[in-house]
Amino acid sequence: MKKILVLAAFLAIFAGVLYYINKDVVKSVQVSPQFAECADEFVSTTIDRLNGKLKVLMSGTDIAEFGYDFYVSEDFRLMVESEFVKRFLSCAVLDYGNGRLLVMKGTASIELEVGSDTAKINDYAITELGTPVIKDEESGKVFIPLDGIGEDISYKVNYNLVDGVVDIVSIPGEVKLPVAYDMRDYGRVTPVRDQGKYGTCWAFASLGAFESTLLPKDTCIFSTDHMSMCNSYNLDLNLGGEHTMSIAYLAAWQGPVYEADDPYGDGMSDPNLKAVRHLEEALVINNRDIEALKSAIFRYGGVETSLYSQLEYADGESEYYSPAYFTYYYDGEERPNHDVVVVGWDDEFKKERFTKQPPGDGAWICKNSWGDGFGDKGYFYVSYYDVNICGKAVVYTRVSDPDNFDKIYQSDLLGWVGVMGYNKDEAYFANVYTAGNSEELEAVSFYATDENTRFEVYVVRHFKDDKSLNDREYMVTGSMQYAGYYTVRLPKPVRLDDGERYAVVVKIVTPGAVYPIAIEYNSDDRTGSFDISDGEGYTSLYGEVWHSAEEMQKCNVCLKAFTNIVEDEPEDAESETE
Repeated sequence: MKKILVLAAFLAIFAGVLYYINKDVVKSVQVSPQFAECADEFVSTTIDRLNGKLKVLMSGTDIAEFGYDFYVSEDFRLMVESEFVKRFLSCAVLDYGNGRLLVMKGTASIELEVGSDTAKINDYAITELGTPVIKDEESGKVFIPLDGIGEDISYKVNYNLVDGVVDIVSIPGEVKLPVAYDMRDYGRVTPVRDQGKYGTCWAFASLGAFESTLLPKDTCIFSTDHMSMCNSYNLDLNLGGEHTMSIAYLAAWQGPVYEADDPYGDGMSDPNLKAVRHLEEALVINNRDIEALKSAIFRYGGVETSLYSQLEYADGESEYYSPAYFTYYYDGEERPNHDVVVVGWDDEFKKERFTKQPPGDGAWICKNSWGDGFGDKGYFYVSYYDVNICGKAVVYTRVSDPDNFDKIYQSDLLGWVGVMGYNKDEAYFANVYTAGNSEELEAVSFYATDENTRFEVYVVRHFKDDKSLNDREYMVTGSMQYAGYYTVRLPKPVRLDDGERYAVVVKIVTPGAVYPIAIEYNSDDRTGSFDISDGEGYTSLYGEVWHSAEEMQKCNVCLKAFTNIVEDEPEDAESETE
């Protein structure tokens, strides 16, 4: 439709100009047979020019640093990645793996299909998109015509075709979240499992949340035995754990592995099994931010969190638990002792359903690890006012196939154990690694220790000593809204020489923090396997004077590097001449 309008406008202008120039002579305008061909060429050239310099804004702010792909279709419609719709437009985007997508926001539910230029809104209204949903087979990315669904998700697209600028702006009255949401209704949870007699609720909660991130397209059951026994901490199945251990295990590529390859409860686990997925990002949401938690569940998947449970097993009794309504509300002073997965919410869940009545309505829908004989087929409902639930919560927001990078360089197998810094909210930290053969540096990963962290990433080639760190080359900048673990891709790969010592450097600014650098160190009996000899790290306040992390602070900084192996193109053989 937009293409037709552009042609019509072009024709009208052309006719008008001829009329006013020759109004005493020209009585009618006839289009030559070549006009349509010329107009098509004009449109095609315009689109090519736009896509060659397209700049996309969000309410006037350039978002190029986030690395999403955009383009203008042949019908002059902005095509955006489905991942962008999820992350920036506050939508749930569910991929069912058969070309079918479900986009949800507030009360809107939009069914899309790859290759189709129509959408079904709220199960009955059919909307014309103008151009079809496209899947790029090489990258696997799905592109959606934003104009076609914009009003339904409270956004509109403003075009400045002359300057090649597109601005995506919100429409007043935006409703981001429904009053109630249950991941079970959309095929976004894996089956309830039973931890039995072991202290492995933390692993079941971690992997339950992790598995939900892949759903509904990718159904996987991962091994809790392997997470519990093949991490770098001194643990066994009875000691329990926490979310930092889960993230460390996943970020280090120690796992996950499939449950079928390492069954639960046999007391054995194989550390030589290879990770079948790679974690790239996990958000840590603190301070019981209810709206942020809802948004995370809605867009990404289940949230791993902790509560204090007076119940010790499925058939137990507690003054805080109602077996009639499967509800739980604790208002005492005990610290958390049990991990669960939050898979939904209900703002209107009545407070009268709790044995001990909370101050108001509202409940989280929680998946437990005590088998489907507990509660509502393995689920129960925890009051928003419970003193522990969601005080700290983890959601796994970016998970990749195991071929995302060829090699990982790391010295922080324990992950985020503690923090350090210089009594300021900013600092620099660096790790030095030795490249293998034929490698390109593609990305780095590190932790943000609190909200609204900003960062800059640098690379140092041919590292000799700490003075080399002052010759760093700027790569990329960005920000993180929440604490957590993040992988940052470089704008362009850096080709490393065979056997080259190189360094990755990060400047980090975390408002309100005095120790913004995440580190691993030997803090207690569980971290006794800490190895200070496996890394060469440095820290600095202003990026000028550097201090050895291992020698001076007795720690390793949490900063990994990722490379891909590339094949050198053979040199052209010299042509023979007679």
